[in-house]
Amino acid sequence: MAKTYESGATVKRGYYLNLARWHVEPVENDGGKLPAGPGKWIAVPTAAALALVPILGATFLVFLPFIGFALTLKALASPVLGVFKSSAGDLAATMTPGWRPGEAHFTGKDAENAGVEEKGPLADDARLEDLGKEIAERRNEK
Repeated sequence: MAKTYESGATVKRGYYLNLARWHVEPVENDGGKLPAGPGKWIAVPTAAALALVPILGATFLVFLPFIGFALTLKALASPVLGVFKSSAGDLAATMTPGWRPGEAHFTGKDAENAGVEEKGPLADDARLEDLGKEIAERRNEK
């Protein structure tokens, strides 16, 4: 594979092809810099550069009408699609359930028993009364 150069790099004299922009740039002196812009540059021999320039120009000339049609359709379609995009966003915002802090989801319980907490065994009233008396006696001893 050919060696690639970044935009703005210092290079030897020759011709350099930028595939992102379809541009052949001549560099006149050793130590010249490549132009800034997107894409990487590839050094091409002089004969290849002379063959590439008319091919790139003809390709651009042939596809220019299609590029124009595509840009026109995009310009016409973007406002229409923007209406649907904003409407869908508004609809999604109204349909989304609100955040409820403290609410548990994915607990593995059936929806039938949702909201019913499990409780431990109930204490005997007699045991509670005995315990209450014992606490009262101990308070009085002090």
